Amino acid sequence: MPQWSDYSTGERIKILRGREIRQSDLAEMTGLSVVTIQKAEQDKTLSLPTLLAIADALSVDTSVILGQQAPRRAQAQDDRTMIRELSRAVHDTAAGILPRDVEPISLDELRETTDRCWAHYWRGRYVEAGAVVAPFISAAAAYLHDQADGEQAEAWQVLSDAYRIAAYTANLMGARDLAYASIGHAQTAAERGADDMRVALVRSGRSWVYLRDARLPEALELAERSATDIEPRFSKATPEEMTAYGSHINFAAVVASRMGDKARAADYLSQSHAAGARLGREVRAHGTLFGPVSATTQAVGIKLALGQTGAALDLIASVTDVSSLTEAAQHRYAMDKALAQADAKLWDQSLDTLEETLRVAPVWARHQTLPGVIVQRIGRASTARLRRVSELIGVSPTGASDQFPSATRKSAL
Repeated sequence: MPQWSDYSTGERIKILRGREIRQSDLAEMTGLSVVTIQKAEQDKTLSLPTLLAIADALSVDTSVILGQQAPRRAQAQDDRTMIRELSRAVHDTAAGILPRDVEPISLDELRETTDRCWAHYWRGRYVEAGAVVAPFISAAAAYLHDQADGEQAEAWQVLSDAYRIAAYTANLMGARDLAYASIGHAQTAAERGADDMRVALVRSGRSWVYLRDARLPEALELAERSATDIEPRFSKATPEEMTAYGSHINFAAVVASRMGDKARAADYLSQSHAAGARLGREVRAHGTLFGPVSATTQAVGIKLALGQTGAALDLIASVTDVSSLTEAAQHRYAMDKALAQADAKLWDQSLDTLEETLRVAPVWARHQTLPGVIVQRIGRASTARLRRVSELIGVSPTGASDQFPSATRKSAL
C-alpha cells in the first residue's frame, strides 16, 4: 500500500474530499469554480489561494494536502464544522472583527464559561469544547472592547484562557495552523493581562503544539522555561500553584522522554512525584488536574517512550484507583496500559484493555492515534478479536489504513 506522500496532490484532495463531498460541494464551500476544483484534482493547476481555500474548507493543514503530513483517522462532519467555526472566531476576533449579535455578558459569566469549556475538554468531548469556545471567544472579545482603558487586565486574562482552550482543542484534533494561531493570540492576551501564571501556562501550551509538530528541542526549551518560571517554594506553595508546577514539570518529562533523554526525564519525573506527594490529592486548577495519581499514571507513558516497559508495568501494578482523574486522563492511561501490555507480549490483556476503553469512550478514541499503534504491535492474538478491535478504531489489523484514508472515508486531521 502506498504511503500518504506517494499520492499526487490532486489525489490527496480527492481522497480528503471523499464520496460525501462532491466537487460541486467543495466549490461552494471554497467559493471557487467547479473547473478550478477539477483542475486541482487533476494536478493541472493549484495556486496558493486555491490551496489555502481548499485546506480551510476541508479543515486540514496545507501540509496534509501537500503530502508533508499524513491525515489522521476518520473525522466526522461535526468535527469539520466545529473547526471551521472555531477558526473564524479566533481569526476574526484577533483582527478586531466582532459579531454584531453578541449579547452582553458579565466577567463572572465569562469565567463560568471558561470552567464549562475545560469540563468538556477534560471529559474528552473535544467537539463540544470547541463548539462552546468559539462563541466564548467572541463574547470575551466583545467584553474586552467595552472596558475602559486601564481597566482591561481581567478581560485580557479571560480572553487568553479562551484562546488557550481553542489552541488545545485544535492541536489535539490536528488543526496545527489553527493551534499555532490560537496560542499566539493567547500569549499576546496573557501579556496584556499582566498575569505571570497565564504567561507560563500559554508558554507550556505552545510547547505542546511544538511537541505534536515534532519540534522537540523547542518544545523542551519552552517546557523547562514554563516550569522554572512558576516553580514555587514547596513550604509556602498553594495547592493551585503546586498543581500548575506539577503539571508543567511533568510535561517537561514527557518531552525529554520523546527525545530519549533518560537522565533529564528521570530528574523531571522525580520533581513531578514530589509535587504530587506534596499535594496529597488531585487538585484542579488553571485548566488542568494534577496530584499523586496523575504523576504516577502519566509516568507510565514516559517510561514507555524511554523503552522501559518493565518500569511501566511496575507503575501500573501500583495504581489501584484512577477515579480521581478526569475522564480523558483515565482513557489515556488505559491506552498507555494497553501499549505496555502489548510491548510485554501480553496480547490478550492488551486487547482487553484496549477494547474496553474503545467501547466506553468511542468519541474520545476517535481523535486518538494510539489505538492504531497498539493494534500494530499486537502480534499474537485471535484473528477474530483483532478484527473486532480494528473495526472499532477504523484500521486494518496490520495498521496500514491508519496511515492514510481510503477514498470512501472522510478525512481526519
